[in-house]
Order: sequence, then C-alpha cells, then structure tokens
Amino acid sequence: MNNIKVNFSIKDLENLTGIKAHTIRIWEKRYNLLEPNRTDTNIRSYNLNSFQKLLNISYLNNNGLKISKIADLKEDEIPIKVREIASRAKVEDHAINALKMAMINFDQVLFYSTYNNLLENKTFSEIFYSVFLPLLNEIGLLWQTGTITPAHEHFLSVHIKQKILLNIERLQILEPRPASKTFVLFLPENEIHDIGLLFINYQLRSRGYHTIFLGESVPMQSLTDLHDFFNDITFISYFTVYPETNDVQDYIDEFSELLLKKDNTNFFVLGKKLADINFTDVPKNVQMFNSIENLVKTI
Repeated sequence: MNNIKVNFSIKDLENLTGIKAHTIRIWEKRYNLLEPNRTDTNIRSYNLNSFQKLLNISYLNNNGLKISKIADLKEDEIPIKVREIASRAKVEDHAINALKMAMINFDQVLFYSTYNNLLENKTFSEIFYSVFLPLLNEIGLLWQTGTITPAHEHFLSVHIKQKILLNIERLQILEPRPASKTFVLFLPENEIHDIGLLFINYQLRSRGYHTIFLGESVPMQSLTDLHDFFNDITFISYFTVYPETNDVQDYIDEFSELLLKKDNTNFFVLGKKLADINFTDVPKNVQMFNSIENLVKTI
C-alpha cells in the first residue's frame, strides 16, 4: 500500500482543484493565500493543509465570492464560510471536494460522514449520478496524470462499490418480476472495472427485473450456457479498458455470431472504449449507449 501523499506539486493542485497553475501563482503573490515550500531550485511544493485550503478557496470563488473577499477572511473563517454556503448552495460540489480529501488522506470516517450527509436529502441513485459518477470520471484522469496513486483510486472505488452492494443487498429479498426476461451482466476478459455494471444491476433490481451478475473477466464462450436456462436474455457489458480499441468491433461481431442467434436475445454495451470507434456495422440486436443513465431509461 502506498503511503499517504503529503506533498503536492503545483501541477497536482491544478489537476485536483481545476484551478490553473498561473492563477494559483497569482493568488499566492497578490493575496498571500498559500505559502508553498520551495526546493533549492525554487520549485514549489504544497502540503495537505494547502491542498485543503485551495479546495475551500475554489469552492467559495465558484459560489460567487471574489478572491479579494476570501483573502480578507481569517484562516479559521474559510471552512466556516464553506459550510455556510454549502448548506444553501449546490451540495454536490462540496461533497466532491470532501470525498477528494477523504481519498487523499485515506479517511474512511470523512467518506462515510459525507455520504450520510448526502443521504439526508438525496436517494442513492441521485448520489451516484450527481456525486459518485463525476468524481470517478475525475479520479480516472488524476490517476492517468500521476496526481494520485493506484492506492488512492482503489480506496475510493472500494468504498463506492460497498455502497452499491449494500443497496443491492437490500433488494435481494424482493421477488423479481416473472422471469420471462433475464438481464445477464458481465465484463469481457481482462476487464475488472465493475462499478458502472454494479450500479446498472442495482437499477435493474430496483425495478424488479431478474438479473444475473457475473462480474469481472468472463470468457465469451462460457456465456453460451445461459441459453440452457433462460429464453429471453439481454446481455449487458461495460468496456472501460478491454477489449483493446482495435478489437472492439471484432468482439461485438463475434459476440453477435455466438450468442445473438435468437431474436429475443440482445446485447447492450457501453463504456469509454466505444467513444473513439467508428463502427462500420452494428450487428442486429446490439445497442450501444453513451451513459448509464441512457441505458437505464431504455429498459
């Protein structure tokens, strides 16, 4: 497990807060809002307190406070002002910032307290769409740029996954609709990013549908066994990292040839891997979606 990150470059802060490095420098010089450490070669380095303060400053600024007014606030007045505005402004932005702090510090208490506060006014689905999903998209970019480590990403993913599983568990006691239609949710071989697929499973179960969740890295050939048990099947998969971009069209074609021979069998697919592909031909009974929300609306 990687150690907690305690020092950040100005580029890290730019990635984490969305504030341009040039703006951060101006705020330092003109308003003395941050006091970075400097190396012998004059390279800035920021601690956790600076990161948290910049998140708060960014939040206040985005909610209408001029930077000169923020600079006039005492150090301990800034978080108080944030809480005051968060109580009447867009709570999602404040929650996303709090969850970033929880991730950076591996702070489980902060994660759960933030989540529980959201639950006071939002359903689980609303939290997922308005907070978890935007945060996960942002975290993916932070990991790619080296701003956070895989340990940070795993911390956040595991806790979000736990919440989805908890909500699915609460639905397990409900009898599904007559099992005339079955949704089979799986990820292709080598694909392990299952949060989106888990949430789709939750949405289907909450609507009373019969689902079979197979999870990560399922060989295509093994899915043929499902036809021995169910007549009306809709397969659902999520392509985040696999198949490789050049193999996506072939995968879908092969899937159609192997598993979609019956008219009442369908394949729903979504994920980042579809975004940059110009499909020459989409097989019959295959539907592609650009978001979880659009897929759920179709069902």
